[in-house]
Amino acid sequence: MALTDAKIRAAKPTDKAYKLTDGAGMFLLVHPNGSRYWRLRYRILGKEKTL
Repeated sequence: MALTDAKIRAAKPTDKAYKLTDGAGMFLLVHPNGSRYWRLRYRILGKEKTL
């Protein structure tokens, strides 16, 4: 299920970092200090990598 603008804006920081998934390996990482980073998880030759 795709993330909406409202869900992203409603993401509040907690004690630990957490992920809001968007599908196909893409997710929004929300840190305890309130910063948000888009990340992409993918595989090359069976090894998992993250951008």
